[in-house]
Amino acid sequence: MIEVFSMLQHVFIISDGTGRTAEQSLKSALVQFEYTKVQKHLRPEVRTERQILEIIEEAGKMKGIIIHTIVSKKLRHLILTQGRLHDLRTIDLMGPLLAHLSHHFENSPSEKPGIFRTINKAYFQRIEAIEFTLRHDDGQRVEELSEADIVLLGVSRTFKTPLSVYMAYKGWRVANVPIVLDLPVPEIIFDLSPKRIFCLTTISKRLSELRQVRDKYLGGLTGNYSNRMYVQKELNYADRIFRQHPLWTIIDVTDKPIEEISSEILEVIRSHKEVDF
Repeated sequence: MIEVFSMLQHVFIISDGTGRTAEQSLKSALVQFEYTKVQKHLRPEVRTERQILEIIEEAGKMKGIIIHTIVSKKLRHLILTQGRLHDLRTIDLMGPLLAHLSHHFENSPSEKPGIFRTINKAYFQRIEAIEFTLRHDDGQRVEELSEADIVLLGVSRTFKTPLSVYMAYKGWRVANVPIVLDLPVPEIIFDLSPKRIFCLTTISKRLSELRQVRDKYLGGLTGNYSNRMYVQKELNYADRIFRQHPLWTIIDVTDKPIEEISSEILEVIRSHKEVDF
């Protein structure tokens, strides 16, 4: 049998106590991953927001994963939101247990309407984000764009939909609006915070090639859709719109995977610390 070892994985354990519970749970789970090399980073006695932010930043630099046993709902929520912002997977070991116990012990002091939903915020946030994103794909329901965390603009085949769905799975409410040659952009977009708007662009040669694939799939019924000159005109039209709004962020998606484009967007969002996403 050939043994295949993966790259070193970093796991951060955050606890408001000793961290032994989470450490033991991780140890038991890792038995099932014989060929995965893991470096554990134990962070016990975490009681403040500042500590959480420092750990999240450290984990982000290492592309790690976070496991935590934090009792405080406020700090658990902070881990959830900051983890999303830094594109980190976070696993809450304490929250689901508290949720199920509170749901079962009807006379529990911690029982209150909606506690199960509150403690399982990560799950519901992801579901709501995915539903929102699907409802606001390709310019649908533009009157509701103010509810989006992120609005993507771009001509056809600049990865607006797959990028939207990918980021929705991470918990972001994303809407995307197509730019079509000589058609005006919905007025509501100009009323949104420019820090939430991301403009996707590419080079005409690559875009023409992508559109030719779609054109072939549709039996050549798309007219000038994939024509190189038409594609260039449409990109120029979109670029003029983008340049008229210097606070919008323009991202070149040429030959980039969805994960890389998403990371670029998150990096910009993190730089806008004053914006409440």
